[in-house]
Amino acid sequence: MAILQPGTMPHLPGKSTAQIFLPRTDAVYSIDNMSLLDRIVVDPAVRFGKPTVRGTRLSVGDVLAYLAAGMSESQILHDFPQLTQEDIRACLTFAAERERRSLIIPAS
Repeated sequence: MAILQPGTMPHLPGKSTAQIFLPRTDAVYSIDNMSLLDRIVVDPAVRFGKPTVRGTRLSVGDVLAYLAAGMSESQILHDFPQLTQEDIRACLTFAAERERRSLIIPAS
């Protein structure tokens, strides 16, 4: 599975970069959502290469786990002042994109 590198956007032939329609979900990703992915980086020297929020050691999985455990966005921002609302949205966007791209092979 390919991970989007900072500053890159997927290109679909015939679609403008301002609005990309994803065929499986009919969801619309705006440039704003795609630029959120620039906040997520993968560095082998940080957290063993897990996707992390740029400039921090917090992994996408950490942020998602806090949300799944019931922490509100404001609680997360209070506990981790280095994060912003956009960082949390970036984690959710990254997870949604990863899920959309995942390949499921049914058991035989």
